[in-house]
Amino acid sequence: MTDNKAQYVPGHGLLDGRTAVVTAAAGAGIGGATARRLLEEGARIVIGDAHARRLGETERALAAEFGAHNVASLPCDVTDEQQVTALFELAAREHGGLDIVVNNAGLGGTCSLVDMSDEAWSKVLDVTLNGTFRCMRAALRAFEESGRGGVIVNNASVVGWRAQAGQAHYAAAKAGVMALTRCAAVEAAALGVRVNAVAPSLAMHPHLVKVTSAELLEELTAREAFGRYAEPWEVANVIVFLASGYSSYLTGEVVSVSSQHA
Repeated sequence: MTDNKAQYVPGHGLLDGRTAVVTAAAGAGIGGATARRLLEEGARIVIGDAHARRLGETERALAAEFGAHNVASLPCDVTDEQQVTALFELAAREHGGLDIVVNNAGLGGTCSLVDMSDEAWSKVLDVTLNGTFRCMRAALRAFEESGRGGVIVNNASVVGWRAQAGQAHYAAAKAGVMALTRCAAVEAAALGVRVNAVAPSLAMHPHLVKVTSAELLEELTAREAFGRYAEPWEVANVIVFLASGYSSYLTGEVVSVSSQHA
């Protein structure tokens, strides 16, 4: 049987000299992997996350490897407009502008619809959909002011297309991110800004694997043609593609990062 384990792809300087903002970038997930991949491709980054301690640890680790002048961070809860504004102001102050925005912040959970409280519904929507909206609005304002164009990549999910029990709030939020991406792309084209999204199916990291039951993980991986989950950096690779000149004619698209067959 062919080994389906992915091989890490080295950087090729696809984003040399560009500045990127990444939300929810602390830790071992897609945001952290994206921050690293952007640096490997030559970008400077400003990272935000609601978890200040983990964010500080991430900044220090990346700065030690890629240079402190290439990495800045600021705690950012995307449900707070002032914190969102401050994150984008930091990008302008530290790096003189903005070229790429990756909206990765999202919140999940499992609950049947009949048992779901208004609070649980609203919390997931506020982080995942409203938070993406707030960051997109800030990004588009910055791009409009600079007049030099830019790229936005949102993190959606295949659950926004496909039904899954216990995920009504998350699926609705991610479907909203997809619709928001398409509408914003139409508006942003006049500014020379491209807006796309990725829709991962199953991306896992060691900490997430530890808190996922073996039965559920087996069920989820069985849906994937490769028989395994994606590494966070495999999703980050597609985000880099969408942020780079290789996707210059793509806007308003949602790219599935998935090997699901059911």
